[in-house]
Amino acid sequence: MSSNDNYIMYGAEFSLYSGKLRSYLRKKGIPFTEKSPSVLTYRRFIEPRTGVRFIPVLHTPEDEVLQDTTAIIDALEPRFPERGVYPTGPAQRLAALLLELYGDEWLLIPAMHYRWNFPADNQPFIYEEFGSMAFPWFPKFVRRALGRKIGARFQGFVPRLGITETTIPAIEKSFRNLLAELEAHFQRHDFLFGGRPSIGDFGLIGPMYAHLYRDPHPGRMMREDAPNVAAWVERMQAPAPADGEFLAGDKIPATLWPVLERMAREQVPVLVDTEWKLGEWRREHPDEAGVPRVLGEHRFEIEGTVGKRSVLPHALWRWQRPRDYYHALATRSRGPASELAQRLGLRVALSARPKVRLARRDNRFIIET
Repeated sequence: MSSNDNYIMYGAEFSLYSGKLRSYLRKKGIPFTEKSPSVLTYRRFIEPRTGVRFIPVLHTPEDEVLQDTTAIIDALEPRFPERGVYPTGPAQRLAALLLELYGDEWLLIPAMHYRWNFPADNQPFIYEEFGSMAFPWFPKFVRRALGRKIGARFQGFVPRLGITETTIPAIEKSFRNLLAELEAHFQRHDFLFGGRPSIGDFGLIGPMYAHLYRDPHPGRMMREDAPNVAAWVERMQAPAPADGEFLAGDKIPATLWPVLERMAREQVPVLVDTEWKLGEWRREHPDEAGVPRVLGEHRFEIEGTVGKRSVLPHALWRWQRPRDYYHALATRSRGPASELAQRLGLRVALSARPKVRLARRDNRFIIET
């Protein structure tokens, strides 16, 4: 592929999902150029070609414009089969899909908390970054003022995630415990499943890089308390591809079980309840194809503390991925995946067949028919 055939990624260093896609392209060795999208880029290119205002966006040499990191990765894997990110062993693959879901959807909670609830440390930095991306032609003081306005929109999402005065101590305890669990793991392994990053690594790297490594307050905490996690973040963002292998024998490292158990304990009950509430909404709106971004509130529990958060049905699209994989396994090869599901207490949740499924059409979530 010549330099003229490079992929173009529109993304930003502070953007959670940009961190995921950038890491994937680098670790796969896919040639790409990254461009920072200004408000004019959104208006003239991203919105007309995707119909939405989200980054990252990938512009391919064939003039496709792809949006959503999971959809982009699945589109690129067949084109670049070397250094595949999906383990072939059923236990490792199921675990990797669960951890992608955990990073993409649940680690938004600590990521948003640590970004927005430490204003003295973080806000001058993040407002400058927002303003520089959107309005690069303005003077620095103007960029910062406009960045503050952009940031206010993101900050408004914090309560929806259940981040309140009641839950903040538990959120911080959970994240510090997660850091300790990952620190123990990355003392022994370069990536989640050995010498090559999996789809699970790419799920985790989004929040771990853009918010929790780069933002001043959590970044300082990570480097001081979990230097091996910081080193993994740096490996994941380094330009060189990763040519190692997944652990032989479909092995789940002992150090990874506490992380998987945390995911199952904290996130899966919320997903199950979200599924139930989406089904209830569907019975009341049988003719609507689109899916609301919020469906009321429900409870969640973290480190023994109960809070309330918005019901966010879009997360179910990623929850379908490990479940669909589990269903698709032939009986003779399901054993290792079943053992993993049993140990995590997820056999019922993974075996269930929901009455309502989500699909993506034109970069929007709809009810699958």
